[in-house]
Amino acid sequence: MTDLLNLHGDVLAAMRRGPRPFAPLAAALAETDETADTLWTGFHKQLVAAEPEDDLVALWRRSLTSWDFATEADWSAAPARTTERRADIYARLGATEQVRAALDVLVPVAHEAGAVVISQEFEPWYTQEIATNRAFYWPAYKNHLARKGWSDAAIASLDESSHAVVERLSNPTQAEAYGARGLVVGHVQSGKTANFTGVIAKAIDAGYRLVIVLGGTLNLLREQTQRRLDMELIGQENILRGADPKNLAALVDVDYQDDEDWPDRFITHGGRPSLLGAFDIERLTTRADDYKSLLSGIRALEFEKQVKTLPLYAAENLHRAAARIMVVKKNKSVLTKLVKDLRKIGFLDEVPTLIIDDESDQASVNTTDPKKWESGKVSRTAINGLISELLHRLPRAQYVGYTATPFANVFIDPTDNEDIFPRDFLVSLPRPNGYMGVQDFHDLDSPIPEDERTAANSQEAAHVRSIYPWDDDRLREAIDAFLLTGAIKLYRIDRGLPEGSFRHHTMLAHESVRMDDHADLADRINEMWDNSAYTGPLGHERLERLFTTDFAHVSEAQASHLPTPANYDELRPYISRARQLIGAGGRPTVIVNGDSDRYFAQLDLDFDRTPHVWKILVGGTKLSRGFTVEGLTITYYRRTTRQADTLMQMGRWFGFRPGYRDLVRLYIGRQERLNRSAEVDLYEAFEAICRDEEVFRSELTRYATMVDGRPQVTPAQIPPLVAQHLPWVKPSARNKMFNAELVEIRSPGSPIEPTAHPTDPSDLRHNTLLWRPVLDLLQPNPEEFTYHHQDNGRTYRMSALVGSLQHHQLLAVLENLRWWNAAPFAPHLEFLRGMTAHPEVIDDWLLLVPQHTSNRRLEASILGSRPLALSQRKRRRIELFGNISDPKHRFTARRIAGGLPPTEDVVTERYARPRRGAILLYPVIEKGPDEVIHNGSVAPEQLAMVFSLIAPTSATAADQPLVRFRTKVGSAADPQ
Repeated sequence: MTDLLNLHGDVLAAMRRGPRPFAPLAAALAETDETADTLWTGFHKQLVAAEPEDDLVALWRRSLTSWDFATEADWSAAPARTTERRADIYARLGATEQVRAALDVLVPVAHEAGAVVISQEFEPWYTQEIATNRAFYWPAYKNHLARKGWSDAAIASLDESSHAVVERLSNPTQAEAYGARGLVVGHVQSGKTANFTGVIAKAIDAGYRLVIVLGGTLNLLREQTQRRLDMELIGQENILRGADPKNLAALVDVDYQDDEDWPDRFITHGGRPSLLGAFDIERLTTRADDYKSLLSGIRALEFEKQVKTLPLYAAENLHRAAARIMVVKKNKSVLTKLVKDLRKIGFLDEVPTLIIDDESDQASVNTTDPKKWESGKVSRTAINGLISELLHRLPRAQYVGYTATPFANVFIDPTDNEDIFPRDFLVSLPRPNGYMGVQDFHDLDSPIPEDERTAANSQEAAHVRSIYPWDDDRLREAIDAFLLTGAIKLYRIDRGLPEGSFRHHTMLAHESVRMDDHADLADRINEMWDNSAYTGPLGHERLERLFTTDFAHVSEAQASHLPTPANYDELRPYISRARQLIGAGGRPTVIVNGDSDRYFAQLDLDFDRTPHVWKILVGGTKLSRGFTVEGLTITYYRRTTRQADTLMQMGRWFGFRPGYRDLVRLYIGRQERLNRSAEVDLYEAFEAICRDEEVFRSELTRYATMVDGRPQVTPAQIPPLVAQHLPWVKPSARNKMFNAELVEIRSPGSPIEPTAHPTDPSDLRHNTLLWRPVLDLLQPNPEEFTYHHQDNGRTYRMSALVGSLQHHQLLAVLENLRWWNAAPFAPHLEFLRGMTAHPEVIDDWLLLVPQHTSNRRLEASILGSRPLALSQRKRRRIELFGNISDPKHRFTARRIAGGLPPTEDVVTERYARPRRGAILLYPVIEKGPDEVIHNGSVAPEQLAMVFSLIAPTSATAADQPLVRFRTKVGSAADPQ
């Protein structure tokens, strides 16, 4: 087996640039005259007998996954991460059918979504050959991640997304200086640091020699980033600067003497890189020290040239020079020192530089009011001005911002050449495997009725515990849940789960922005803890009831593969140990409501250096963004404000929860539905913000598809797309600076769902009157539609009244509707208008008015119509509805419009035809039925006629861009 493993390792190592015929290479390397059939037969026997974690299988998994994910694959025209790509790989290898079948079982194709890239056209320079030939730090980082337990698919995904960033930077060896500007959008608490570490590794391998990481606004955050880069990229040899790690005297000044992970978990390169044919990395900052000025800083920034007559960026100099890395706090004093030193350095225009801005929407963005600028002069905030000067002093500097909340960055003025607008590219990272995000706490578009949702089919039922004003505040229950989950973690450690998975165990409690309230809340928690009776029968009775009614059945439904106690008696021995860990030091709480380094230094909240943090963190808003609350399991979030603007920053319950995602609970403040005068429903407000971001990502995916080899959308055209996507973004001086104006959005086969319906009663009445004649086109009896979803196996049913109307009839309604904000629907209306000039693409529209079938159905006549089903909805913001169409209805409507393949339902297929669009129309009331329905009729001014349109797929050519812009600068509009 060892010989076979070594042989296959040598063969696959020779295929760095892509798959090649396996048998000839294997025969040559083994110096054997065995035939291809014999070699493949022997391999097949090993595969049949192998376990999934067999070394030979792992070797092939790494290669196959890497080839599956490769986006720059000049050896294959098949799309990445598809069965077509895998078939192409097998064909190039010459694999037999038996081997293909065995590998498909052991190494299935990873169909995960890849990174979405919106980019200007660029000159390709970072080819796979260059990436491979120059690689040193990237392979080391990749191997380090594998040792940490990253899957091959996760590493391949990181390889793909980081490559997409580096290839869009300028070539570090080119004579012309150009500084690219880009933005990478991740998910909250999703590991963006891993991506920019990969980007740094590849960039310095390719020739970038100065790396500046802007690492947060606090020393605590900067130190976290410095430690991560030291541990996973820079490595022991560069930290020690060639000193012998066994010489204790030489280790006096090492940052990590008191770090329990040093040196074992710090990457090692097997020797000083410069002695291994690579290049060293010099740290200009350490974990303890931010950038320091004076001569030491200046000398460190001086680059030695091997060939003094050539510029530093010449390959003869560049690939022999050491790289410099600094992690700098986004602080005016620190950045001023750096800029001051840079003014003294010669040939900075020759230094290929990479600037990584972590949390780039925080402090970096220029937030000054353009109305107050002097004529012809841009005023800047302090940090933005210093970043702009950095870019000015370093003409070869590439700026890459990282954020999970991209809207602030894309609203930067794109005409400001010295600012950080992502003019060259925007990369949206895929949702990582194992990540708990918005989909894990909200049942977005779930077709399952609310009264049928359980922990097995509902993420909200599994993880969210609502706190309503008329209920108890459930704080004691949340504290009990924190203790209970700590005990379950200890139970799981005893049954084989790695202890490192549960090193930290935390709860976050937040119900006010006022610091005095934080102290009161902490006192209340401490008092509850002291009076909890956890050592007596009352406490155990309470814990047992919570375990039985909540955690036991959620874990059974969500994590049956993890060890969970069969009953509370099995768990009871672990309660005492968990209580001791949480109460260590006398109190279970730590108040976190400061925003200064001095404040954080007082807290024992260094998750890297502290062996165990098992505490309840009280505060919330002042937990600076970028500060990861490790081990967060229970969140108690009950604010009493009407403001929801900071909610996205507070999504600390998002993240990776290995071995305990079934234990995660979110206790969150709720409000009564349909009570618009009440306080903000925190859960629904947070869902609205998250949905904005999720839908925007999906829109980027649509527009990222190339048409005729050119991008449909450039980064400069994203701001008007965002403004269109977010109807609540009102026109302002800042977004008036956009040079691109969105004219048309084409969406054949996909829903158009305007949400900014009017709120004024007279406007609502006007719209109801427009729709009223259309209701007379409905047939007398409802049709029963069925759609069976092949992917999830679910069957969706809809009872609906149907009718047909002509395109001009529909336009007569749509063009005269009134809106709270008409701008978002305007580009879609332009698309629908354009269909009039091409009658060959549209025959008619099928109107579908869904009807309720339950005994609790709500019906009323609309201006003398037959009784129709009414829906009760609450606007997710004051002016906007959420998604319009019911997921159970959307599939049928899309099939009728040609957006989905045929079904086996005879009713649906009877109505589906080419050149037919579909309309889902929902009469919606926002108040209680007793307030708006009288004598079986609903007042038209109390009704919102909301709708979803699906234009037929015939409405536009497949090779036609989905969006059309025009520029606003110049004497006439310039269509694009």
